[in-house]
Amino acid sequence: MITFLLSILLLIVGYVVYGSFVEKTFGIKEKRTTPALALNDGVDYMPLKTNKNILIQLLNIAGTGPIFGPIMGALYGPVAFVWIVLGSIFAGAVHDYLTGMISVRNNGAHLPELAAKFLGKSTKHLVNAFAVLLLLLVGTVFVSTPASLIQGLLDNRIALGIIILAIFGYYFLATILPVDKIIGRIYPIFGAILCTSAVGIGVMLVVNGAPIPELTFTNFHPDNLPIFPLLFLTISCGALSGFHATQSPIISRTLDSEKNGRKVFYGSMIIEAVIAMIWAAAAMSLFYGTDLSQLLSEQGPAVVVSEISITVLGAIGGTLGVLGVIVLPITSGDTAFRSARMIIADYFKVPQKKLINRFAIAIPLFVISFILTRIDFGILWRYFSWANQSTAVIALFVGAMYLGGQRKNYFIALLPAIFMSMVVLVYIANAQIGFRLPMGQSMIFGSIGTVILVTLFMMKLKSVREDQQFEFDHTFEEAA
Repeated sequence: MITFLLSILLLIVGYVVYGSFVEKTFGIKEKRTTPALALNDGVDYMPLKTNKNILIQLLNIAGTGPIFGPIMGALYGPVAFVWIVLGSIFAGAVHDYLTGMISVRNNGAHLPELAAKFLGKSTKHLVNAFAVLLLLLVGTVFVSTPASLIQGLLDNRIALGIIILAIFGYYFLATILPVDKIIGRIYPIFGAILCTSAVGIGVMLVVNGAPIPELTFTNFHPDNLPIFPLLFLTISCGALSGFHATQSPIISRTLDSEKNGRKVFYGSMIIEAVIAMIWAAAAMSLFYGTDLSQLLSEQGPAVVVSEISITVLGAIGGTLGVLGVIVLPITSGDTAFRSARMIIADYFKVPQKKLINRFAIAIPLFVISFILTRIDFGILWRYFSWANQSTAVIALFVGAMYLGGQRKNYFIALLPAIFMSMVVLVYIANAQIGFRLPMGQSMIFGSIGTVILVTLFMMKLKSVREDQQFEFDHTFEEAA
């Protein structure tokens, strides 16, 4: 219990202390006009209140990641707490803040545009395809996952297909309508459900004196799977997730002032980490060791969520807990499709003020997504964790280049980029879906690959610093 409570405290202190340091390093300009004000189109660009932006950002980035990931990460034991705390403070929140604020400084640009500008134009097409594929997979999976949970909550009284169509209908409206019409209005309700369920479970764990294990670096995984690199891919949302880099630009187009960036981007990641801590602690205390492993393998994390909710909160509270879990994938699925539409529109330079233009992009996206729900793409989905963290590496290198080019402390982004480069390279070298090399050879492969990436980064940084004409920030006077 002490480790759990101390971890929550460290997350709060991390937001106050390290969050302030990151903000100071970036160098906010309170009087600078944001894209929400300069490019207001009544659809994607418009100023929203800070509290609403925080809720939207939190629900955008959360998905089922801060619940399912930590539950599966709980198999490793309390060492999962260490990654959630350190990962979110020094990697995840830095990643989210920099991608969000650099986007604010560049007309609300998405990751492909930022990668092209700061890492080289040749990366634009690759990152663009990578991001759209990632978002399509997220959106599709976040149709079937909440549909199954809703059907279970209704005791199978409604056919799964009908629920799926209803979710698709909501996603389509959320994708094409102005951001304040559905997302801006319904998210406060969803946010209340999410926070109430998470806080309720966290409080009851403390009140009931749940046997949450104390810190140890011993690997408790029943299958003895290695902590490195697997833990850092198992727990992504809740610590560090590249998916967030596709979501932050949505809010960079609604942020009314740069001074609110730390609350919205850095703060939302810390809140997500707290949620992850609660669910990891609950899983460790109620299903420790082989029991949790067996339940996950036989029935999946959704059943564990239901068991935890009902055990900790009772029948009524448990239902509210499950509703909180249903909210998460829905509020990431809708913005996954919306973000995909915006990325494609930016890539092909299609203005989105006209409804017909939004239809032209959204309809093909949903047709493809519907087809994906009808086929088995489980093998492709195995690459998601790797693709997700690889996207985070790209985003961190973008942040490091932005800071380094202006001779600011770029190590706040470069160090986590180096660590995660090692993670994704070792994983793909060793994994069954990768090159299937022995772990020793995989470590060598990862080390060499990481050195190459850092060398290329330093060469590019030197070039950017020497280019006196390089523009780090867009000037809105030109846009106007």
